[in-house]
Amino acid sequence: MSHEHHHEVKNYNLAFGVGIALNIIFVIIEVIYGIAADSLALISDAGHNFSDVLSLLLAWGASVLATKSATFNRTYGFRKVTIFASLISALLLFFALGSIAIEALQRFREPTSVESLTVIVVALIGFFINTATALLFLKGQESDLNIRAAFLHMAADAAVSLGVAFVGIVLMFTNWNWLDPLVSLIIVSVILIGTWGLLRDSVFYALDFVPRDIDTQGIEQFFLENERVESIHDLHIWALSTTEIALTVHLVVNDEHLDNSFLHELDQQLHDRFKIEHATIQIESSIDKSLCEPKSRCEF
Repeated sequence: MSHEHHHEVKNYNLAFGVGIALNIIFVIIEVIYGIAADSLALISDAGHNFSDVLSLLLAWGASVLATKSATFNRTYGFRKVTIFASLISALLLFFALGSIAIEALQRFREPTSVESLTVIVVALIGFFINTATALLFLKGQESDLNIRAAFLHMAADAAVSLGVAFVGIVLMFTNWNWLDPLVSLIIVSVILIGTWGLLRDSVFYALDFVPRDIDTQGIEQFFLENERVESIHDLHIWALSTTEIALTVHLVVNDEHLDNSFLHELDQQLHDRFKIEHATIQIESSIDKSLCEPKSRCEF
């Protein structure tokens, strides 16, 4: 039996720390400007950005917990918590987008004047802060669902801030108050597409579905193409965390004298070709396995 692991947990402590600090500063700036300009919109947006701070804290906490060692009671440690963190972050982002959309629809019915200069200044500050924070997670979001959730939160806020700044500039020269809610709805629609993918993947990971980028049939064929393997059964693939894919399988082989190099080669190829980080392979002799036809799978 093979129990191979390829753990490479990346440290995002600095990225989270800087991102949270920048966004707390921005929340304080929005509150100060909101009170000074008597702007309920800015104060409300400060509340929205504070929810993003909470999302970053959630993702950071999950990232730290995932590095904790396994115990007798938690044999996989806390790796799964990263999946639940990404799921909660996706739901929070949906809630935030819904709040923005509702506010935009209300402004269509009751257009309100906007203090253009104040809005532009605050929006541009928010754009640069949120863009800088999003860039901290740009590379990691490609391979880590939890980091992708943090990235999407910040990227969404950067897009909203840029749209608000654009609206503020236009309103300095026109009375098109309807442009504010229109741009908001367009931005919400665009962000919703990316957020839906995050929510879908988070739910699938939580339910132990095979991750979308894993080729189950290709893995099955990979095993069966090995000249020593006659059949396979009980193949299971699931997300152990937002960065680790686990696999277990029973191989029925036609060789009673297998050494560790056989298992090591299989594990290495699973890692290199299929991104399997945690493989458990059980070997059975075909001499005692008469129920499975050669080169076929018995059951899953």
